[in-house]
Amino acid sequence: MAPGPAPKTPYHPFTRHESPTMAKKIDKLSCSECGQLHCYRRNKKFPDFCLTEAVDAERIEETREIYRGDSRDARVARAAAEVEGLYYCKISRVEEIIAFARRIEARHVGIASCFGLIEETKIFAKVLRLAGMTPHTVLCKVGSIDKAEIGIPDELKIQRDAFEACCNPILQARLLNAEKTQLNVIMGLCVGHDSLFTRHSDALVTTLVTKDRTNGHNPVSTLYTVKTYGKRIFDPEYLKKL
Repeated sequence: MAPGPAPKTPYHPFTRHESPTMAKKIDKLSCSECGQLHCYRRNKKFPDFCLTEAVDAERIEETREIYRGDSRDARVARAAAEVEGLYYCKISRVEEIIAFARRIEARHVGIASCFGLIEETKIFAKVLRLAGMTPHTVLCKVGSIDKAEIGIPDELKIQRDAFEACCNPILQARLLNAEKTQLNVIMGLCVGHDSLFTRHSDALVTTLVTKDRTNGHNPVSTLYTVKTYGKRIFDPEYLKKL
């Protein structure tokens, strides 16, 4: 009897699964095109285009010396590695932030919250207080500036013919700077507003919630479902219209 068809390789989102329309030559390969990931364990080999192999050894040594030193960057890097090593796959991100904050001696924690996540922010602030820290929250609508005042037409408001405050991430950052927070936590700021907040924050910034209203604030689920519910992100024509 002739053998049956070979079993299909189980789909995994981190394996190669490009459609014919995506099969274009990439001019400059980078880490997202690597199939070895040898840099992590040194148990395979570096590909020909590997950034680790291509980068000037002097630049690598510069960063190595930064992490070995006693600067803020060095202390932060080691604190993050310690939290990873102690708690990998054992605790939630809420707990990791507390563990990290404690290791960098950040007692005064700023929270830059989205309006839509204020209830979750209240819970997080309570947790921080229970951990012996002092939270200070600034909501994204602080300043209460109508979107029309910054040039947003009425048809781009969520609710037309009504006052609708714009997000104000720069003021969020400046108010937290004035409070001299030692670590700022983003709670679901919009794409782009999170960038502005991070740019204007004096304190280090980390993220607890990445807002994605269609996916329960779990944006990676779209990448997990590229062959089913999320397949539209592989449609070039659709992407060009965004």
